[in-house]
Amino acid sequence: MYEVKNRIYLNLTKTQKSALCNFLRALVKKSPESGVEDILEKFIEDEKYYLEINASRFEFLGEKLEDEAFLEDTREYLKECRRYYDYKKSQEPYIQAQKEFEKQKRKFLQEVKMSKDAPTKKQLYYYDRLCKKYNIEKKELSSKLEARNEIDRIISEHDFRNISDTEE
Repeated sequence: MYEVKNRIYLNLTKTQKSALCNFLRALVKKSPESGVEDILEKFIEDEKYYLEINASRFEFLGEKLEDEAFLEDTREYLKECRRYYDYKKSQEPYIQAQKEFEKQKRKFLQEVKMSKDAPTKKQLYYYDRLCKKYNIEKKELSSKLEARNEIDRIISEHDFRNISDTEE
C-alpha cells in the first residue's frame, strides 16, 4: 500500500494527499461488499455535490475530479485498499487463534503464579465461613490456587445440591 501511495497524487501537497488517502481508505473499509468502481463513482458524485454547495472537505479537487490521471490514481489506490482489507479479512481466523492461544497462556501463567503464593486472608476467611456454613471439615490450604479451587468446589457442589433439592 505504501508503494502505491508514493506513486500517486504527485501534484498534491503532503497534507492534501494524506487527507484524501485516509478518506478513501475509510470508504473502502466502510463498504466491504462494494466494488472499486462503485466506490469511485460514489466518491466522485459526493465530491461534486459538496463542491456545488461549497461544503467540500477537499476543495483542492475542484477541477481534478474530471482529470483522467487523478481518476486512474484514485482507482489504483482503491484497488490497493481493497486488496489490503481482503487480505486482512482472510487473516482473521489466524489472528483469532493467536489471541485465544495468548489468552490460554496468560491463564496458565496466572495459575502457576497462584500455585506458588500463599492464600490471602480473605480466601482463608471465606473458606472458613463456607466450611462452617456447610459443616465441612477444613483442610490446610497451601496456595491461592488451591484455596480458589476448594472454594469453587464447595460452592458448585452445594449450589448443585440446592438446585436438585428445589426440583424435587
